[in-house]
Amino acid sequence: MEEQAYHIPVLLEESIDGMGVKPGGVYVDVTFGGGGHSSEIVRRLKGKGRLFSFDQDADAERNVDASPELSEAREKGVFTFVRSNFRYLKNWMRYYGVDHVDGLLADLGVSSHHFDDETRGFSFRFDAPLDMRMNTRAGITAAEVLNSYDEARLADIFYYYGELKTSRRIAAAIVKARQQKEIRTTQDFLHVVEPFFKREREKKDMAKLFQALRIEVNHEMEALKEMLNAATEVLGEGGRLSVITYHSLEDRIVKNVMKAGNADGKREADFFGRVHSPYKAVNSKVTVPSNEEQQRNPRSRSAKLRIAEKTEAEE
Repeated sequence: MEEQAYHIPVLLEESIDGMGVKPGGVYVDVTFGGGGHSSEIVRRLKGKGRLFSFDQDADAERNVDASPELSEAREKGVFTFVRSNFRYLKNWMRYYGVDHVDGLLADLGVSSHHFDDETRGFSFRFDAPLDMRMNTRAGITAAEVLNSYDEARLADIFYYYGELKTSRRIAAAIVKARQQKEIRTTQDFLHVVEPFFKREREKKDMAKLFQALRIEVNHEMEALKEMLNAATEVLGEGGRLSVITYHSLEDRIVKNVMKAGNADGKREADFFGRVHSPYKAVNSKVTVPSNEEQQRNPRSRSAKLRIAEKTEAEE
């Protein structure tokens, strides 16, 4: 499998070591992508147990057929690919008759493949139709968001998901521009927003803008919350949750779930004031890529790995 051409797995050893994969166990990789993490989990299963890997993108599914290792594991019933959004984790586990899993991995970064694909509209480096859908079979495109959302809603997206201080001005410019001509391509979009970015920060702020639009198109924050809630339910006692994040929005949600059991971070206490959480931390501090990995794979520079273990459920 030409994995590096599609996606280089980040924190590969650290994230899977943290899961404590054992032959005969049941594991889930909710972000298959190029298959790098899944392949390593399959190797550690040694022909026993089960691995279920999720991805809603048809391009990712083709990586299974390109990997002799994963294809063989699928034939033996060790590996199962699930073409679906990970927000439906609980439903699919029920479908496959799985009561609990021993570990779950999530690499929340967008695959390098998506940024390098000139046709999908994920990157401002290429002129392409503004699609940005991970699942091209459903949902609305980025162009539809830009041409149909009202000014206030657009401003909120850019402020909350992109943390851009000029969000209101950008939203107003988009609404004004689309009255003259629909915004259909990345170049159409850039023509409208470029005046709002200072040259020294242009690339960083542009990346934040495209990130915000992508998050909205794919409902990433809602899907993440649903997946983490489902993970808490399907993980058995002692099961490990291993999550790699890339920006503060998703990292805050993951941290809250691991500390308090919910995305808002609200801690519930019993009559005696004892705070209950379904998890205990495995790595007390976030794990970040080594300098060597960051140089080898620049995409990894913003990555943070959090690992937690499911504690015994209270009666």
